[in-house]
Amino acid sequence: MDEWTHLPPGVRLTGSARVEILDAKTREKLCFLDKVEPQATIAEIKNLFTKSHPQWYPARQSLRLDPKGKSLKDEDVLQKLPVGTTATLYFRDLGAQISWVTVFLTEYAGPLFIYLLFYFRVPFIYGHRYDFTSSRHTVVHLACICHSFHYVKRLLETLFVHRFSHGTMPLRNIFKNCTYYWGFAAWMAYYINHPLYTPPTYGAQQVKLALAIFVICQLGNFSIHMALRDLRPAGSKTRKIPYPTKNPFTWLFLLVSCPNYTYEVGSWIGFAIMTQCLPVALFSLVGFTQMTIWAKGKHRSYLKEFRDYPPLRMPIIPFLL
Repeated sequence: MDEWTHLPPGVRLTGSARVEILDAKTREKLCFLDKVEPQATIAEIKNLFTKSHPQWYPARQSLRLDPKGKSLKDEDVLQKLPVGTTATLYFRDLGAQISWVTVFLTEYAGPLFIYLLFYFRVPFIYGHRYDFTSSRHTVVHLACICHSFHYVKRLLETLFVHRFSHGTMPLRNIFKNCTYYWGFAAWMAYYINHPLYTPPTYGAQQVKLALAIFVICQLGNFSIHMALRDLRPAGSKTRKIPYPTKNPFTWLFLLVSCPNYTYEVGSWIGFAIMTQCLPVALFSLVGFTQMTIWAKGKHRSYLKEFRDYPPLRMPIIPFLL
């Protein structure tokens, strides 16, 4: 009876354990930890490993039971893992890490600043004769307000609303993400604020309809973020099934697993209709594709984790997708 998972219910191993950590690629022994408490979590083992290898701080570490298996969660307890009194764990270096908050702030501050450069027509963008001139089209100014509002909202949500299940992400991802957000912001802003920009085909009626879609979806997106925030106490990684609240915008939870993505896509569709700009439409399409992938992944996780998960829900589009 040397494996803790085989102990009878209610019985716990009282002695200490040994943990050896091997490189997942080379199988080289990196560390041997003696007298580890059976109740130690993976997070605590990572901290012990860092003492002998300071270059691999806990956020860089992926520990797993199999070299090609899934990473163990920080909250996993050694005693509850299918290992013997000498546990063998395999290490992979996740690379340099950066906090999610830093990533989000960088991603969202960039488009806000870049768009305003084009809106104010700073020198060297449209030619000297247009430096710091203003568009005569109302929709151009309205688009700037909507775009700025969207990213200011995202920045504030990052600081005061979102609670992240993971503290960090690979540093390399920030370059990919910023290229996407910043690049599309510049492309959209260039055409929308261009001196030769042509207003939407159906004029004020098209703009008003698009503005209504944008505002409703922004309110919906914020409402979902607040509902998700309330599901997870500060400092915890608790996961619960999200349900509608008294806020009507959350009722979309009856039909989809990730209504925050539904509202996000709706916002950009509204912005595309408002500006009648091809780069905005392409940004909406690319964003929808990526958010659909994320929504499907979260939907699968919900189904796997919760047996009583509502069966009528789809990942992102009610009844379809």
